Amino acid sequence: MLLENKKHIHFIGIGGSGMFPLAQILHSEGFYLTGSDNNETDTLQMVREMGIPVALGQRAENIEGADLIVHTAAIMDDNPELIAARASGVPTVERSVLLGEITARYSDAVCISGTHGKTTTTSMTAQILLDAGLDPTCVIGGKLPAIHGGGRAGKSETMVCEACEFVDTFLKLYPDIAVILNIDADHLDYFKTMENLIASFHKFASKATRLVIANGDDKNTLKALEGLEQKVVTFGYSSMNDYYPANIEHVDGVTLSLDLCRDSEVLTAIRIHIPGDHNILNAIAACVAAHEAGATWEQCAAGLDAFHGAQRRFEVLAKVGGVTVADDYGHHPTEIAATLTAAKKLPFKRVWAVHQPFTYSRTAMLLDDFARVLSIADHVVLSEIMGSREKNTWNIYAKDLAEKIDGCVWFPEFPEIADYVAARAEPGDLILTLGCGDVNKCAHMIVDRLKKRFGGAQD
Repeated sequence: MLLENKKHIHFIGIGGSGMFPLAQILHSEGFYLTGSDNNETDTLQMVREMGIPVALGQRAENIEGADLIVHTAAIMDDNPELIAARASGVPTVERSVLLGEITARYSDAVCISGTHGKTTTTSMTAQILLDAGLDPTCVIGGKLPAIHGGGRAGKSETMVCEACEFVDTFLKLYPDIAVILNIDADHLDYFKTMENLIASFHKFASKATRLVIANGDDKNTLKALEGLEQKVVTFGYSSMNDYYPANIEHVDGVTLSLDLCRDSEVLTAIRIHIPGDHNILNAIAACVAAHEAGATWEQCAAGLDAFHGAQRRFEVLAKVGGVTVADDYGHHPTEIAATLTAAKKLPFKRVWAVHQPFTYSRTAMLLDDFARVLSIADHVVLSEIMGSREKNTWNIYAKDLAEKIDGCVWFPEFPEIADYVAARAEPGDLILTLGCGDVNKCAHMIVDRLKKRFGGAQD
């Protein structure tokens, strides 16, 4: 067992969305943790507040004293800390290996996969199970207010876990219940073809020991289910699925109400308090997963009614001078389209999309799709591409995307973007930052500049 006889665990990239929940769980179990990261973030501050020492900047000496070293998949092989870790003889693993070890401890591990909607659906499921008193362990790729982060160590046999397909990390997990929300073209720099991507989801589903919960409306998901021996239940808009919605109503600009049905029977009425019709299927998947993990349908409805979103999922940060600033993690064209379409349905005068493209490969391979969906907004502002784990062998830049969008402007640095947007936004506008990098920093800069422009206080 990986954690057996381990006392000091070091995290390379501890501020990452996949690392922080594991740190929360292991810290609560009494392990001594240390960590490092390259960028100062709100998450790093939360890590420090837990009493975990964090080094800013990755250096060989940071690993001293550790008897297990964990790193993210985004850490490149030439990282000096990773080089030192591998040369030290100390067991060194990628985070998905550690996550897999943790999921194997539980007899009721619910692992939620899909190209889009993982964090929201995992958060919804966690909220339901928490409010139902089922005391789950949680690993979420975003921050859920109910657990003050993305990780929680429960005392039951139930675990709810986000299962990411990036470089096949979800194949390291041990799901009892496997959920597939959808399968869309992403991470093709690794998978190369859609056939390979679908095959990986098939392998993930085949690891489920109890049940697969899958989107029966999604053609790629149905392909992934072919030849599967596991029991499968489906969800979707169509009544041909095992679970489906009926009587969908928009209560106001954000809240949706609907009946959750099975075999023409209404199981429960539910309310969803986050914008976007795409969250209907996320909510249904969460209810089915939570019910299979022990929650009643009434508890599913109550948990969803208490859920008002995970951090960085259409998260409203401030309203200043009549201008609303929100932040969203969307970084794939399908996600951006869903978020901007939802935003355009809300009662705003104009919608500004401030987007930070993430990875050169995704931007290059989906360039026309990004241009098409960003054009849903009234105004588009781009930052330079955040390369993260990649080098720019694609010779792609933000200006290449900007040229394909009418009226789009781009700036290399966040302060320039914040100056530009805050000076031009008008009362009634929505400014929405989009991206899975650190574009949320830009959102906070915009809020600060709006306060100066409109005289300080938030509305």
